[in-house]
Amino acid sequence: MLIDLHAHSTVSDGTERPADVVAAAAAAGLGAVALTDHDQTSGWAEAAEAARRHGIGLVPGMEVSCKTRRGISVHLLSYLHDPAHPGLLEEINKAREARVHRARRMVELLSEDFPIDWDMVNSHSAPGATIGRPHIADALVAAGVAGDRSEAFSTVLTSHSRYYVGHYAVDPVDAVRLVREAGGVPVFAHPVASGRGRVVGEDVFAAMIDAGLLGLEVEHRDNPAEGRAFLRALAAEHGLITTGSSDYHGTGKPNRLGENTTDPAMLERIMAAGTGTSAVGLG
Repeated sequence: MLIDLHAHSTVSDGTERPADVVAAAAAAGLGAVALTDHDQTSGWAEAAEAARRHGIGLVPGMEVSCKTRRGISVHLLSYLHDPAHPGLLEEINKAREARVHRARRMVELLSEDFPIDWDMVNSHSAPGATIGRPHIADALVAAGVAGDRSEAFSTVLTSHSRYYVGHYAVDPVDAVRLVREAGGVPVFAHPVASGRGRVVGEDVFAAMIDAGLLGLEVEHRDNPAEGRAFLRALAAEHGLITTGSSDYHGTGKPNRLGENTTDPAMLERIMAAGTGTSAVGLG
Protein backbone atom coordinates (compact mmCIF):
# COMPACT_ATOMS: atom_id res chain seq x y z
CA MET A 1 0.00 0.00 0.00
CA LEU A 2 1.31 3.44 -0.96
CA ILE A 3 1.03 5.93 1.90
CA ASP A 4 1.59 9.72 1.80
CA LEU A 5 1.37 11.39 5.21
CA HIS A 6 1.69 15.11 4.40
CA ALA A 7 -0.81 17.00 2.23
CA HIS A 8 -2.46 20.42 2.35
CA SER A 9 -5.83 21.74 1.18
CA THR A 10 -7.48 25.14 0.79
CA VAL A 11 -8.10 25.04 4.56
CA SER A 12 -4.51 26.30 4.82
CA ASP A 13 -2.29 26.95 1.80
CA GLY A 14 -3.13 24.21 -0.69
CA THR A 15 -5.06 24.92 -3.88
CA GLU A 16 -7.59 22.04 -3.69
CA ARG A 17 -10.47 21.45 -1.30
CA PRO A 18 -10.00 18.60 1.23
CA ALA A 19 -12.28 16.30 -0.77
CA ASP A 20 -10.30 17.01 -3.93
CA VAL A 21 -7.00 16.25 -2.20
CA VAL A 22 -8.39 12.87 -1.19
CA ALA A 23 -9.70 12.26 -4.71
CA ALA A 24 -6.30 13.17 -6.16
CA ALA A 25 -4.61 10.79 -3.74
CA ALA A 26 -6.91 7.95 -4.80
CA ALA A 27 -6.29 8.78 -8.48
CA ALA A 28 -2.53 8.69 -7.80
CA GLY A 29 -2.85 5.11 -6.56
CA LEU A 30 -2.37 5.82 -2.86
CA GLY A 31 -3.93 3.52 -0.30
CA ALA A 32 -3.79 6.15 2.46
CA VAL A 33 -3.18 9.88 2.75
CA ALA A 34 -2.94 12.31 5.65
CA LEU A 35 -4.54 15.76 5.55
CA THR A 36 -2.16 18.03 7.49
CA ASP A 37 -3.23 21.64 7.05
CA HIS A 38 -1.30 24.32 8.92
CA ASP A 39 -2.75 24.89 12.42
CA GLN A 40 -6.18 23.74 11.19
CA THR A 41 -8.37 20.64 11.43
CA SER A 42 -11.55 22.03 9.87
CA GLY A 43 -11.00 20.00 6.69
CA TRP A 44 -11.14 16.63 8.44
CA ALA A 45 -14.88 15.98 8.07
CA GLU A 46 -14.96 16.75 4.34
CA ALA A 47 -11.82 14.66 3.77
CA ALA A 48 -13.26 11.73 5.75
CA GLU A 49 -16.44 11.71 3.67
CA ALA A 50 -14.37 11.74 0.48
CA ALA A 51 -12.13 8.95 1.78
CA ARG A 52 -15.14 6.70 2.34
CA ARG A 53 -16.48 7.56 -1.11
CA HIS A 54 -13.17 6.82 -2.88
CA GLY A 55 -12.22 3.79 -0.79
CA ILE A 56 -8.94 5.27 0.47
CA GLY A 57 -7.58 5.48 4.01
CA LEU A 58 -7.39 8.89 5.69
CA VAL A 59 -5.13 9.83 8.59
CA PRO A 60 -6.44 13.06 10.18
CA GLY A 61 -3.52 15.36 10.96
CA MET A 62 -2.23 18.89 11.25
CA GLU A 63 1.05 20.74 10.74
CA VAL A 64 1.82 22.85 13.80
CA SER A 65 3.80 26.05 13.26
CA CYS A 66 6.63 26.28 15.80
CA LYS A 67 9.62 28.50 16.46
CA THR A 68 12.65 27.93 18.67
CA ARG A 69 13.93 30.51 21.13
CA ARG A 70 16.63 31.29 18.57
CA GLY A 71 13.96 32.15 16.02
CA ILE A 72 14.31 29.04 13.85
CA SER A 73 11.09 27.87 12.21
CA VAL A 74 10.07 24.28 12.95
CA HIS A 75 7.07 22.40 11.58
CA LEU A 76 5.59 19.57 13.62
CA LEU A 77 3.18 17.09 12.08
CA SER A 78 0.52 15.83 14.47
CA TYR A 79 -1.48 12.72 13.62
CA LEU A 80 -4.66 11.40 15.26
CA HIS A 81 -4.83 14.02 18.03
CA ASP A 82 -8.02 15.27 19.69
CA PRO A 83 -8.91 18.42 17.72
CA ALA A 84 -10.74 19.85 20.74
CA HIS A 85 -7.86 19.50 23.21
CA PRO A 86 -7.83 22.86 25.05
CA GLY A 87 -4.07 23.36 25.36
CA LEU A 88 -3.26 22.51 21.74
CA LEU A 89 -6.28 24.43 20.47
CA GLU A 90 -5.21 27.56 22.36
CA GLU A 91 -1.75 27.48 20.80
CA ILE A 92 -2.89 26.93 17.22
CA ASN A 93 -5.50 29.66 17.57
CA LYS A 94 -2.77 32.05 18.73
CA ALA A 95 -0.60 31.02 15.80
CA ARG A 96 -3.42 31.53 13.28
CA GLU A 97 -4.22 34.98 14.66
CA ALA A 98 -0.54 35.92 14.54
CA ARG A 99 -0.34 34.72 10.92
CA VAL A 100 -3.18 37.05 9.92
CA HIS A 101 -1.63 40.09 11.64
CA ARG A 102 1.70 39.24 10.02
CA ALA A 103 0.14 38.83 6.59
CA ARG A 104 -1.65 42.18 6.84
CA ARG A 105 1.58 43.96 7.75
CA MET A 106 3.48 42.27 4.91
CA VAL A 107 0.79 43.32 2.44
CA GLU A 108 1.02 46.89 3.72
CA LEU A 109 4.77 46.88 3.08
CA LEU A 110 4.46 45.19 -0.31
CA SER A 111 1.73 47.59 -1.46
CA GLU A 112 4.24 50.43 -1.25
CA ASP A 113 6.15 48.90 -4.18
CA PHE A 114 3.80 46.44 -5.91
CA PRO A 115 0.18 46.58 -7.17
CA ILE A 116 -1.41 44.39 -4.50
CA ASP A 117 -3.68 45.03 -1.51
CA TRP A 118 -5.46 43.01 1.20
CA ASP A 119 -8.62 42.47 -0.84
CA MET A 120 -6.57 41.04 -3.68
CA VAL A 121 -4.73 38.67 -1.32
CA ASN A 122 -7.99 37.67 0.34
CA SER A 123 -9.45 36.73 -3.04
CA HIS A 124 -6.78 34.05 -3.37
CA SER A 125 -7.79 32.22 -0.17
CA ALA A 126 -10.74 29.93 0.49
CA PRO A 127 -13.44 30.96 3.01
CA GLY A 128 -12.21 30.21 6.52
CA ALA A 129 -8.59 29.67 5.49
CA THR A 130 -5.83 31.36 7.45
CA ILE A 131 -4.19 33.85 5.09
CA GLY A 132 -0.42 33.50 4.91
CA ARG A 133 2.54 34.01 2.63
CA PRO A 134 1.33 31.49 0.01
CA HIS A 135 -1.79 33.58 -0.58
CA ILE A 136 0.33 36.72 -0.81
CA ALA A 137 2.49 34.85 -3.32
CA ASP A 138 -0.60 34.04 -5.39
CA ALA A 139 -1.53 37.72 -5.43
CA LEU A 140 1.98 38.63 -6.56
CA VAL A 141 1.73 36.08 -9.36
CA ALA A 142 -1.64 37.50 -10.43
CA ALA A 143 -0.11 41.00 -10.41
CA GLY A 144 2.74 39.83 -12.66
CA VAL A 145 5.40 40.37 -10.00
CA ALA A 146 6.41 36.68 -9.96
CA GLY A 147 5.93 33.77 -12.32
CA ASP A 148 4.77 31.31 -9.65
CA ARG A 149 4.71 30.78 -5.90
CA SER A 150 8.26 29.41 -5.83
CA GLU A 151 9.64 32.52 -7.50
CA ALA A 152 7.67 34.77 -5.14
CA PHE A 153 9.07 32.95 -2.11
CA SER A 154 12.64 33.04 -3.39
CA THR A 155 12.50 36.79 -4.10
CA VAL A 156 10.12 39.25 -2.45
CA LEU A 157 8.79 36.85 0.22
CA THR A 158 12.10 35.40 1.41
CA SER A 159 12.85 35.75 5.11
CA HIS A 160 15.72 38.05 4.14
CA SER A 161 13.41 40.46 2.29
CA ARG A 162 12.59 43.88 3.70
CA TYR A 163 8.92 42.91 3.37
CA TYR A 164 9.25 39.92 5.69
CA VAL A 165 7.50 40.06 9.07
CA GLY A 166 7.85 37.43 11.79
CA HIS A 167 4.97 35.98 13.81
CA TYR A 168 4.28 34.12 17.05
CA ALA A 169 4.64 30.34 17.08
CA VAL A 170 4.83 27.84 19.94
CA ASP A 171 8.20 26.40 20.97
CA PRO A 172 8.60 22.96 19.32
CA VAL A 173 9.34 21.23 22.62
CA ASP A 174 6.09 22.60 24.09
CA ALA A 175 4.27 21.63 20.90
CA VAL A 176 5.46 18.02 21.20
CA ARG A 177 4.16 17.86 24.77
CA LEU A 178 0.80 19.34 23.78
CA VAL A 179 0.35 16.94 20.87
CA ARG A 180 1.08 13.98 23.15
CA GLU A 181 -1.34 15.35 25.77
CA ALA A 182 -3.97 15.54 23.00
CA GLY A 183 -3.43 11.86 22.20
CA GLY A 184 -1.58 12.68 18.99
CA VAL A 185 1.56 11.36 17.33
CA PRO A 186 4.17 14.13 16.84
CA VAL A 187 6.49 13.77 13.84
CA PHE A 188 9.14 16.38 12.98
CA ALA A 189 8.39 17.62 9.43
CA HIS A 190 11.29 18.00 6.93
CA PRO A 191 13.74 18.48 9.83
CA VAL A 192 16.91 19.12 7.82
CA ALA A 193 15.44 21.16 4.94
CA SER A 194 18.29 23.66 4.91
CA GLY A 195 17.17 25.12 1.60
CA ARG A 196 14.16 26.60 3.40
CA GLY A 197 16.30 28.46 5.93
CA ARG A 198 18.09 27.73 9.19
CA VAL A 199 17.62 24.27 10.69
CA VAL A 200 17.87 23.26 14.33
CA GLY A 201 20.87 21.66 15.96
CA GLU A 202 21.10 18.31 17.68
CA ASP A 203 20.24 19.93 21.02
CA VAL A 204 16.74 20.74 19.77
CA PHE A 205 16.29 17.23 18.39
CA ALA A 206 17.30 15.87 21.80
CA ALA A 207 14.92 18.18 23.68
CA MET A 208 12.02 17.27 21.38
CA ILE A 209 12.75 13.55 21.80
CA ASP A 210 12.88 13.96 25.58
CA ALA A 211 9.50 15.73 25.41
CA GLY A 212 7.93 12.78 23.57
CA LEU A 213 8.68 13.20 19.84
CA LEU A 214 7.70 9.94 18.15
CA GLY A 215 8.86 10.33 14.58
CA LEU A 216 10.89 12.02 11.86
CA GLU A 217 9.82 12.83 8.31
CA VAL A 218 12.88 11.45 6.54
CA GLU A 219 11.86 11.02 2.90
CA HIS A 220 10.96 14.56 1.80
CA ARG A 221 12.20 16.38 -1.27
CA ASP A 222 13.65 19.22 0.85
CA ASN A 223 15.79 16.94 3.05
CA PRO A 224 19.25 16.60 1.41
CA ALA A 225 20.79 13.12 1.12
CA GLU A 226 23.29 13.63 3.94
CA GLY A 227 20.53 14.94 6.16
CA ARG A 228 18.39 11.88 5.49
CA ALA A 229 21.27 9.65 6.57
CA PHE A 230 21.54 11.62 9.83
CA LEU A 231 17.79 11.28 10.41
CA ARG A 232 17.81 7.53 9.78
CA ALA A 233 20.64 7.08 12.27
CA LEU A 234 18.87 9.25 14.86
CA ALA A 235 15.63 7.31 14.38
CA ALA A 236 17.44 4.00 14.80
CA GLU A 237 19.17 5.22 17.95
CA HIS A 238 15.95 6.33 19.61
CA GLY A 239 13.45 3.91 18.11
CA LEU A 240 11.55 6.64 16.27
CA ILE A 241 8.98 6.26 13.51
CA THR A 242 10.23 7.32 10.08
CA THR A 243 7.94 8.64 7.37
CA GLY A 244 8.06 9.69 3.73
CA SER A 245 5.71 12.27 2.28
CA SER A 246 5.08 14.65 -0.59
CA ASP A 247 4.04 17.83 1.27
CA TYR A 248 1.44 18.23 -1.47
CA HIS A 249 -0.12 21.66 -2.05
CA GLY A 250 -1.97 21.08 -5.33
CA THR A 251 -0.74 23.56 -7.93
CA GLY A 252 0.81 25.68 -5.17
CA LYS A 253 4.05 23.66 -5.24
CA PRO A 254 5.69 21.23 -7.67
CA ASN A 255 5.42 18.43 -5.07
CA ARG A 256 3.40 15.45 -6.36
CA LEU A 257 1.31 13.04 -4.29
CA GLY A 258 3.20 9.82 -3.63
CA GLU A 259 6.60 11.16 -4.67
CA ASN A 260 7.79 9.94 -1.25
CA THR A 261 5.90 7.34 0.75
CA THR A 262 5.74 5.78 4.22
CA ASP A 263 6.28 2.12 5.04
CA PRO A 264 2.97 0.47 6.10
CA ALA A 265 4.66 -0.77 9.27
CA MET A 266 5.34 2.82 10.27
CA LEU A 267 1.70 3.78 9.70
CA GLU A 268 0.73 0.88 11.94
CA ARG A 269 2.93 2.36 14.67
CA ILE A 270 1.31 5.76 14.23
CA MET A 271 -2.17 4.25 14.49
CA ALA A 272 -1.21 2.27 17.57
CA ALA A 273 0.17 5.39 19.30
CA GLY A 274 -2.58 7.85 18.33
CA THR A 275 -5.51 7.93 20.76
CA GLY A 276 -7.10 11.35 20.18
CA THR A 277 -9.12 10.43 17.10
CA SER A 278 -9.38 7.58 14.61
CA ALA A 279 -8.19 7.03 11.07
CA VAL A 280 -10.78 6.45 8.35
CA GLY A 281 -10.85 3.23 6.34
CA LEU A 282 -7.75 1.76 7.97
CA GLY A 283 -7.87 -1.36 10.14
